[in-house]
Amino acid sequence: MGMLKNSHNLQTVATLTVLVLMSAVFASFSDRFFTVSNFQNVMRNAAPLIIASCGMTAVMIARGLDLSVGSVLAAASVLAASLAVAGFPLYIAFALGVSFGAFVGLVNGLIIAKISVSPIIVTLGMLNITRGIAYLITPSAILVGLPGNWSDLGTSKVIGLPLPIVIAALVAMFFHVLMSQTTFGKRIYAVGGNEEAARLSGLNVSRTLILLYLLCGATAALAGIVLSSRVGVGDPNVGIGFELQVIAAVIIGGTSLSGGEGRIIGTIIGALIIAVLGNGLNLVGVEPFWQWVAQGTVLIVAIIVDRQVQDGVNRANK
Repeated sequence: MGMLKNSHNLQTVATLTVLVLMSAVFASFSDRFFTVSNFQNVMRNAAPLIIASCGMTAVMIARGLDLSVGSVLAAASVLAASLAVAGFPLYIAFALGVSFGAFVGLVNGLIIAKISVSPIIVTLGMLNITRGIAYLITPSAILVGLPGNWSDLGTSKVIGLPLPIVIAALVAMFFHVLMSQTTFGKRIYAVGGNEEAARLSGLNVSRTLILLYLLCGATAALAGIVLSSRVGVGDPNVGIGFELQVIAAVIIGGTSLSGGEGRIIGTIIGALIIAVLGNGLNLVGVEPFWQWVAQGTVLIVAIIVDRQVQDGVNRANK
């Protein structure tokens, strides 16, 4: 246990070092990088990614995967926006948007846990279903005419901090406590470490997986609402490719594709690396298409590193 903890700490230091070095490189190319306004901009951009990545971290620790988070983000945000345009109070519109995401996650979890269908197949299908729902809600594409207070969630400040950052911090704290301080958190690691052994020891594996996918759907929906509130429109096109950013943030943060390992603090650092990468490339004038190339490269490198680490662990255990 002590060796595992030291390994996790070393991995956290390594990813934090990458973040610092990346920031230093971008600062050398742009005087605007190390400014308060740009720092807040990076954090605002990172907030939805951190929120969704927390839910994905829990799922991936349990050896699952959710490819539908980008589409859930879009569908939940346009659902909430359409309800707000129809005259519903914002708190009801937001609550129903998050509930929609939780429902999608529940369906994913039920099919995966009860019918034993591959998470990749189920969530890939749900990616298309929920993206279609987003377009069905807003056939005229971008939804405008939102109430004046729609943007409050994405632009307001609390104790001097942008509200999206505060929401992301609260979500991260919730998942950190859930994963490290509760019995349910121990079940998540047990399922990811060895699902059959967890089942034989009396754990309700199906219930654990269902709850995890429900939480993942809810966090994706919340991320969508925060993002939509910031940009001030309901856009069914938002979140295309977002699932790849989320997966990259989680893997960069040290969560293993093989399950059983991962921490929320690592995921936060991973999300910040993705956000800083995008922000820095924007500041130095790199075209958006090359940013996709950079993000894809980072994801592939992170997966290769994860595989090398797992092979090393397996050899050490033999």
